[in-house]
Amino acid sequence: MMNSELLATCSALGYLEGDIYHKEPDCLESVKDLIRYLKYEDETRDVRQQLGAAQILQGDLLPILIQHRQDKPLFDAVIRLMVNLTQPALLCFGKVPQDPSFRHHFLQVLSHLQAYKEAFANEKIFGVLSETLYELLQLGWEERQEEDNLLIERILLLVRNILHVPADHDQEKSVDDEASIHDRLLWAVHLSGLDDLMLFLASSTAEQQWSLHVLEIVSLMFRDQNPEQLAVAGQARSAREQGADVAELEILRQRETAEKKSRALQRSSRHSRFGGSYVIQGLKSIGDRDVVFHKSLHNFQTYSPDVGKATRYVPRRRQLAQEPSLQRRSALNVRLFLRDFCSEFLENCYNRLMGLVKDHLLREKAQQHDETYYLWALAFFMTFNRASNFRPGLVSETLSVRTFHFIEQNLTNYYEMMLTDKKEAVSWGRRMHLALKAYQELLATVNKMDTSEDEAVRESSRIIKNNVFYIMEYRELFLTLFRKFDETRQPRSYLRDLVETTHLFLKMLERFCRSRGNLMVQNKRRRRKKKKVHTQSPASAGNVPQPPEDPEGVWPALAEQLKLCAQNSELTLDSVVPFDAASEVPVEEQRTEAMVRIQDSLLAGQAPEALTLLRSAREVWPEGDIFGSPDFSLEEEIELLRQIFCAPLPRQQEPEEQGGEEEEGEEEEEEEEELQAVQVLEKEFNFLDYLRRFACSAVVKAYVLLLQNYQKNSPHTNHCVVKMLHRLAHDLKMEALLFQISLFYLFNRLFNDPASGAYKELVTFARYVLAKFFALTEVNHKAFVELLFWKNTAVVREMTEGYGSLDAQSSNQKPAKWNPEEEKQLQELYLSHKDIEGEDVIDAILARLNTTTHSRKQVIHQLVRLGLADSVKDFKRQRKGTNLVLWTEDQELELQRLFEEFQDSDDILGHIMKNITAKRSRARIVEKLLSLGLVADRRELYKKRRRKAVTPNLLNRKDPLKDPDQEDLEEEEEEDQLLEENSEEDEEGPGAEADQGTSVHIPQSLRQILQEEDFSAPILWLQNYLIRIADDREEDGCSQAVPLVPLTEENEDAMENQDFQKLLRKLGIRPPASEQETFWRVPAKLSPALLRRAAASLGQAGPEPQSADHPEQASRKEKVPGSPVAAKKRKIDLEAAEGEAGKEPSSSGPQKLQLLDSDGEQEESESKNKDLIDSEPGSPEPRRIHKKRRFLIEDEDD
Repeated sequence: MMNSELLATCSALGYLEGDIYHKEPDCLESVKDLIRYLKYEDETRDVRQQLGAAQILQGDLLPILIQHRQDKPLFDAVIRLMVNLTQPALLCFGKVPQDPSFRHHFLQVLSHLQAYKEAFANEKIFGVLSETLYELLQLGWEERQEEDNLLIERILLLVRNILHVPADHDQEKSVDDEASIHDRLLWAVHLSGLDDLMLFLASSTAEQQWSLHVLEIVSLMFRDQNPEQLAVAGQARSAREQGADVAELEILRQRETAEKKSRALQRSSRHSRFGGSYVIQGLKSIGDRDVVFHKSLHNFQTYSPDVGKATRYVPRRRQLAQEPSLQRRSALNVRLFLRDFCSEFLENCYNRLMGLVKDHLLREKAQQHDETYYLWALAFFMTFNRASNFRPGLVSETLSVRTFHFIEQNLTNYYEMMLTDKKEAVSWGRRMHLALKAYQELLATVNKMDTSEDEAVRESSRIIKNNVFYIMEYRELFLTLFRKFDETRQPRSYLRDLVETTHLFLKMLERFCRSRGNLMVQNKRRRRKKKKVHTQSPASAGNVPQPPEDPEGVWPALAEQLKLCAQNSELTLDSVVPFDAASEVPVEEQRTEAMVRIQDSLLAGQAPEALTLLRSAREVWPEGDIFGSPDFSLEEEIELLRQIFCAPLPRQQEPEEQGGEEEEGEEEEEEEEELQAVQVLEKEFNFLDYLRRFACSAVVKAYVLLLQNYQKNSPHTNHCVVKMLHRLAHDLKMEALLFQISLFYLFNRLFNDPASGAYKELVTFARYVLAKFFALTEVNHKAFVELLFWKNTAVVREMTEGYGSLDAQSSNQKPAKWNPEEEKQLQELYLSHKDIEGEDVIDAILARLNTTTHSRKQVIHQLVRLGLADSVKDFKRQRKGTNLVLWTEDQELELQRLFEEFQDSDDILGHIMKNITAKRSRARIVEKLLSLGLVADRRELYKKRRRKAVTPNLLNRKDPLKDPDQEDLEEEEEEDQLLEENSEEDEEGPGAEADQGTSVHIPQSLRQILQEEDFSAPILWLQNYLIRIADDREEDGCSQAVPLVPLTEENEDAMENQDFQKLLRKLGIRPPASEQETFWRVPAKLSPALLRRAAASLGQAGPEPQSADHPEQASRKEKVPGSPVAAKKRKIDLEAAEGEAGKEPSSSGPQKLQLLDSDGEQEESESKNKDLIDSEPGSPEPRRIHKKRRFLIEDEDD
């Protein structure tokens, strides 16, 4: 019953006499009162229900809207009231109520909205709205008032609300090609010209603020429309469509004929009044007797013990997701109007409107879930463009890699929200389906571009595919969607689109791989690494040193340290910042904290840090001379530090200090916590490896679930399913993955289907799988039992290759158990090796265990389980070059004894390393021998070489049994081995930051080859290039890899020559690391001094000056182009480079690696610049050139 106040207010609106509506004097106030009543209605929406039951909108508001349009205040109020009344029911109630009483109110409001929609299907109503909207849009921005903008927005919202009302299919019961209420509404919109206004709003640059409203109205206009059918509306049906209809009718006819035959066979020739009773042998009833069947025999096939029983209740959370509204075919005139609207929208509005909407979405100017309209418009209009007259330029705004990224982001977000927001999982599933359809249409459009006649279009398609296939997330998307498919949240239509999209993606990827030959893709893998433990300064939280009991007694020692530190020239202020830039406390207010940090450094005994902090704080806070004046002497600074050291400074108590022991335990856990860092790599793509990712039970389940409806599926859907299963069974040789009873039951249904002839592809595949299964049963009799379970690849391998074929490391097998003998042996080995220093106890145990089935991890866990160790952390693998183990007194005595024993041998260091008990690196032993004073110079530890008799082969610097290339290869291997040994020294010792490069020895054979091939100009270019890089690195103070860019044709030819590339490798220049690099690069680790040494060594690789001792060589060198002036200039440059390389500081600097040339027994010569030892003048012996041996040693800076 209607409320009395509402009844009085509605009566004061006016009355309708014939076709003329007479308004009352208080009509405007009554409309405002109704708006006020709606504002304060209760949660059951009682006012809305009463107004709908009284048909106020149909009987009063619409006549006022049509006949009293000139009354602007009344018109505005009526529009405002109708916008409120037509508000969607979901917005009124928030969601579909689950409570029966509230659900009843929800349905009542929905029924009133459907009545409003039918009343609005009038050309006059939309004519008034379109005329008003047209007049408002004619106003310029300077003439348009705020009320005009509000009226435009309310008209658009009113049209949106009316179009949003869902159809009542039970009441309408309309079929295809019949005009529904929605069709009549669209036709009224078309006749009123409102559709042209929508196109104007979408294309006008001055009306950008209405873009989201326009897109929402357009999406509601095309509700339940199929874009492919709309694109061919009004055209003659093609032969393909007619053939599809004939095939569908033939399937129906075959099934009907088969049903008639079965009924004719079941019907007896003579009618029997008695149905008869039969006993079903082998089928027990409730007792021990067989079941008695009381019906005719032809009904026995439909017999089920569940007949007559109450249907089992399925919980709501287990019910299948409902399918969305079905698509229908509207009346022909409506379809033609919508087709023309789509064509004009694509040509004039699509690119601009979609760009604006996406900008609003990215800038978060839109409302929540407005991106769904964008995704719908993308899928609908791109499908229409592809089906009608494909023109990629019309949809260029959404045809890019950025659109793929946007859709993938939304799809992933919907997927995550569906898993977390359980109550709204169905809604998130619908949005996920919408994003998937947009992704599918993007792929279909890119695939269509490959068939274009325009070369530019095909090239654009190739670029898009290259970018999409390169990114790992795009390839892994379908695997994730399949593995997390849930039929209670996602309908079968979603699964159908997912299968078809996956089929299209795989087909495009396979074709792209075949055309490219090899495809490099991005690959991300998670690398497990230990969390680094950063050493904190004493001033850090939680490490506050305790003040001494007698500060004055401790201060003299600190004062001496401060004096020594002040004399050190390396004390800089750049590395210390006295304030925290990330703190919320302003810098001006952090002076007290800086004072506390200085005191903490003094309490910890770190005098250099305290002095540096004081001077840095003085520069930051010079006002007031709180940290001293810039003119302070050293004694005044020390006195100021003494006052800070003894002062009782205020400290902030941190809340973490309350739980001391718990915090320490948590810190230890955080230090040992293993983090997963994502490492981005590139690898060559293998299509079969990618296809193997789909070989899992979750994917096969989804495909079989969709195949169960093969009769209702389209032929294309069935083809997509069969193609994927064929890829798994035939291409990957995993037929056993499909050996499942549910799939075999489906095959049986298919064979018994009267219309199975229409599914030839499916029948052929079923026979193939069954043939493979029965062939396997002859070998494996357990295959019948395996039909009951879904299988993974490991089970498939065991089924086909034999059970137990997987190794012990398989994920399906448990680790081997420890027997008592193994445990006893493990205990004995651990006790005997745990105290040996320098040896990994676990490696020693694994090397001596009688069994090889236990891994390192299993051994460690067993030791903890037996109580021999406290934690797994006690057995961390020692990393190479990270532990600095101190020498014990016994080890020093042993080293001294070994040195005295082998000091007369040819290889002192080698013999010591072989016989020493505690194994250490070569660099550690050399350092200890120097520190003990056993040797004065490292050169005393060099391996001594025996001088061999000089032969003519040695004169030519060739081994008669080796060719120069083999000799160079051996020398390179020797050099690499020495470099590896010294790299450990660099990691261990304090010189880890030193330059890793070395000066280079160029083999004589390589020099001769370079001279013969005339590489004088490229070598000179390379020398100048290295010197220029060295100068740049000295000026900038930093270094980075610099490419070698040849600018002349001669230099380009040299860079492609193998011998010249050998020279580059000798110099430490690295080749291109990947396909994305083109040029060779000078590594960043090469210091300026080393670059100059490399440039100096190149002087010996170039053409040498003419020598009278070798006339044949001189005559050959005369052919080398280049003037003596250029050679002299090059010699001067090289001498200058060698001089700069030799200038190094003597007091400081890290240790550097150096390659030196030794001449056998000529070690008594301390010269570093001579490589060849000539015989004395006048000696009858010919000039002897000894074969050079290279040693990598560690030398102090001169």
